[in-house]
Amino acid sequence: MMKLTIKKIAEIVKSKNIPAADAEITSVTIDSRKAVQGGVFFAIKGENHDGHDYISQALASGAACAVAERKISVPEVGKILFVDDTIAAMELLAKFVRDNSGFKVISITGSAGKTTTKNMLSAVLGSKLKCFASPKSYNNNIGVPLTIFEAPDDCEIIISELGSNHPGEIENLTRIISPDIAIITTVCPAHLEGFGSIDTIIKEKTSIAIGLRQGGEFFINGDRPRLVEYCKKNNLKFMAFGTTENCDVSLGNIKLFGDGSKFTVEGLDVNLPLIGRANVENAAAVWAVAKYLGFSSAEFAGAVSKIKPVAMRMETLDFGSVTVISDCYNANPGSMENALQTLSLMAEQKGRRPVFIFGKMGELGAESSNLHSALGRQIAENGIAVVLTIKGEAAIAAKIAKKHASSHNYITVFENLEQLTDNLHKFIKPDDIILVKASRSERFEAVVDKLRLLFS
Repeated sequence: MMKLTIKKIAEIVKSKNIPAADAEITSVTIDSRKAVQGGVFFAIKGENHDGHDYISQALASGAACAVAERKISVPEVGKILFVDDTIAAMELLAKFVRDNSGFKVISITGSAGKTTTKNMLSAVLGSKLKCFASPKSYNNNIGVPLTIFEAPDDCEIIISELGSNHPGEIENLTRIISPDIAIITTVCPAHLEGFGSIDTIIKEKTSIAIGLRQGGEFFINGDRPRLVEYCKKNNLKFMAFGTTENCDVSLGNIKLFGDGSKFTVEGLDVNLPLIGRANVENAAAVWAVAKYLGFSSAEFAGAVSKIKPVAMRMETLDFGSVTVISDCYNANPGSMENALQTLSLMAEQKGRRPVFIFGKMGELGAESSNLHSALGRQIAENGIAVVLTIKGEAAIAAKIAKKHASSHNYITVFENLEQLTDNLHKFIKPDDIILVKASRSERFEAVVDKLRLLFS
């Protein structure tokens, strides 16, 4: 991070006081355990912990100062900047650093595929440029500022995710990070509890363009007609990527396999070691940006062929004779459909039995019942041999699947996750291909852990 004095930071964050000390600040943290010499500690109040309780610990660890929003009883009060809102103060500091640094920013939003696209971009662009990708899913009003602060001084490009579950969040984040390039990976029903409709989701995602720097480029998924139509209707200048010829930048000759996919760019064969059609669309986004930044098709193909899957996002794991597709990080109707199609394709190509173990899709609001019913029909249409889930909204999908599935399919609903994991040995056979998918809050990685224990 660029070097700033405490007095300058006090000015930027609109502190109510100016400490006497004027040390140079070189880092920012919200974790007192990571406070270092010359750092500033922002005291953030969360659901489980209040950073104000750890200010003394941060200062004792070497932090030059702390930023707080309420008065506290500590001996080092002279090293504390008092503000109305510590998160808002951190956003102000992040915007200042971004606006006064030489790096370019690529920001990614979408209903799914943000983290995978971020990692793919980092791998491709990082083959020639000094890139910094946000750690984990740093995509909110705390994670985005931390991404800016944590970027190395010699960084040429920052790649950041922007997430949202309520209207207005993307606009706030994009104004902070001011991207040179903005990307929408896809739009589908997700976080409907906060948005209400797909149209509101599209409006929210496209607000990423509000923060674009002058001369910046806006890339959208051209395979999503409603997204394209919205951008045209609202006179948003964009470049479309995708898998169809009507896109500005498209992939050709797409072939999906059980262990990855193959396609062509500018007549060159590209091997992508990630499964599922959704990852092909993510690759289309990466190629569009790479081409825009001057990368050749050969450079793109070489970097893409070495990409590794993201943990718990369509991650293929082999435990003995069984293959597990771990996709426990997120679940919405679009990602469920892609995952089921991938499972069915893998099972067909490898001549193995498909098993689907799933939990509910979260934050779908009033549409939850209808969307889980639609999932049930998809389960039946894809011919999934064994379906295991638990009571609650996921059971709606199981009920519909049972109604439409063949008589020889096994569809079972357990009382809870513990009962499901305890009975896995009764349903799973050697050589099965097992898709485990649910919203993160459902903790279905416990199923993956149990399968590892049973078959490794």
